[in-house]
This record gives sequence, structure tokens and C-alpha cells, in this order.
Amino acid sequence: MRNGNLEVAAEGFAAVVKEAPSFAEAHLNLGLVREEQGRHEEAIVSFQKAVLLNPKLRGTNLFLGIAKYRLNRLDEAVPILRKEAAAYPKDAVAWMWIGVVELAREHAEEAADALDKAAKLAPDNVDILYHRGKAHLLVSKNSYEKMFKRNPNSWRVHQVLAQANSEADRQMDAIAEYLEAIKLAPTQPGLHEELGSEYSSAAKPVEAEAAFRRELEIDPHNAIARYKLGVLAIAQGDGAHAKELIVAAVKEKPGLRHTDYNLGRAEMLMGEDENALKHFQQATKIDADPDVLQQAWFQLGIVYRHLHRMPEAQQAIATFQRLKNEQADKSQEQMKRLKAQQNSEVAQPAETETTPQ
Repeated sequence: MRNGNLEVAAEGFAAVVKEAPSFAEAHLNLGLVREEQGRHEEAIVSFQKAVLLNPKLRGTNLFLGIAKYRLNRLDEAVPILRKEAAAYPKDAVAWMWIGVVELAREHAEEAADALDKAAKLAPDNVDILYHRGKAHLLVSKNSYEKMFKRNPNSWRVHQVLAQANSEADRQMDAIAEYLEAIKLAPTQPGLHEELGSEYSSAAKPVEAEAAFRRELEIDPHNAIARYKLGVLAIAQGDGAHAKELIVAAVKEKPGLRHTDYNLGRAEMLMGEDENALKHFQQATKIDADPDVLQQAWFQLGIVYRHLHRMPEAQQAIATFQRLKNEQADKSQEQMKRLKAQQNSEVAQPAETETTPQ
């Protein structure tokens, strides 16, 4: 079987079954071979026999459920797979297959629940992550459809549409939807902060600042709005006010992204180069965003120059240039792979999706 000679393997296991008809493992292995051969009905017979002989034999219910799934006997597959998961609750594959079958049954909530359990047990399993993402997308889609049907003029509907436009980089459409949502719910916490973020992305700093200030009037504890006001103050050259806002935001909500980088920028504007140096050094150690990491090294080089530490300044600028070149190379490689994939899709018909083994 390991060498791929399924017929020989089938003959061998069939002989064992004939000689020892009560040997459950032989029936299981014969079923596995039949499954590999695509002879699902015969595989089911063998798996069922193995279950009867040894109900606790690990994997038997799993493969029986998969075989039922292959024949689109979905309602029969689910309880069988759940028996396997109940017997072996730490088996990520069993939970994954429950999710796969529930997806096929269009039971998105049940699928997401099973796949969440699978992901906790095997967080790096690509197949589990793929199906889990698909399940949660369906859960979201179903929730939004119900929301639209129940109240199409709800401010929540406009908020969802705004978020979808934002994710698609359609900032002006997102702004329009947020404005509609605000008309319907003018004091709803969070809406002005989200609107301000879209204004910032659309390079409209005046409108962004007004939105963030309005958010703080509604919700004085919105740390994100306060933090983003600080970032806008940096762009306006007001380092002292920027630092005050950012420090207050971090006190309210520790762990905000790019804090060290932006505090360093604010302190540079204030002439506090020693403090800026510490924050940029920290940013180069912990910030995972490639663009921010590059800029942190660049600003670090400038601060070293201000402090007349020229060898360190040269090293920082060299690191900035190396990271910039590496990112450019990665972008080129991604473009090449994308073009190759597009050419392949044009040259060949799309393959049907296969479910992981």
C-alpha cells in the first residue's frame, strides 16, 4: 500500500480478513485501500465491519464518515464523525471533517464551531485554516443578509457597507456610507472614529481631525481616536500636542500599534533626540509592519546624526536601505508569481476543488 500498489494491498488484506474475519484492523485497512481506489461503497462495508468488531478502534468512524461524505450521504456522515470526535476530542482532523461536512450541508454555524475547535488543536494546519475561514465568511454573510432583510435602513447596514468599501480601498464610498450611518445614529460610539480613519486614508486631514474630535466628545475613552489625533498632530508639526495625545491614548489602551515609532517622531519635532532615540530603537526591535520598520531605521539614522554619532547613523541608514531593497525584491517576486499564475489559468482550464485528505 505504501508503494502505491493498491491491488496487491487489497488482495493481501482481503486474504487476512478471510483467514481472520474477527480481526478489526484488517477490515479497517481493507477499507482504506478501497477508499484509495475510489470504491467507496466497498470501503463503507469494511469500515462498518471494523466498527462492529471494535467500536473503539481509532480512526474507523473517521474514515467511515469520510466515505459517506464522498458519496454525498452527508446526514449519515455527521453523527459518525461526531462519534470519532467524542471518543478522541483532541483529534484535530476529526473536528476538521465535521466542519467540512457541515459546510457541505450549508450549516455554517455548526461548521465554524467544529473548525474553531480543530484550529485550537492544530493552529498551523493550512487545510483547517482554509475551511475555518470559509465557514466564518459564510457566518458573516448569513448574518448580514438577515440584517439587511430585517431593517435595510438601519445605521448598522450603512456601517457594514462602509467597512466593506474600506476593505476594498474605496475610501470615498466608505466615507459616504459612514455619513449615512451617522445621520441615522449621530451619537453612536465608534462611527466618527471610523469615519476619521477613512478621511485620513483619503488624505483629508482637516475632516479627519474634526471626526476624531467629535468621537471624543461622544466617547472620551476612545483611545484610538485620541491616538490618531496625535498622529495627525505629528503631520502638522505639533510634536508637543502629538506626544500628549499619544501618551494619553496608550495609558487608556496599552499596546496600540506603532506607538514607539510615533512617539519618536513627536519627540524629534520637540528636539528631544535622546528620548526619540530610545523609542526608535524599540520600534526597530518590535514593529512587524515592513513600512514602519523601514522608516524607524531611517529616523533612527537621522537622530544619530543629530547626536553626532555618525558610525551608528551610517549603519542605521544602511539597514534602512537593505530592508527597502529586500521589500522591493519581494514585490517583484510576487508580481512574477502572479503573472505566472494568471498565464497558467489562461492556458489551462480551472481544476475542481479537492477536499484535503
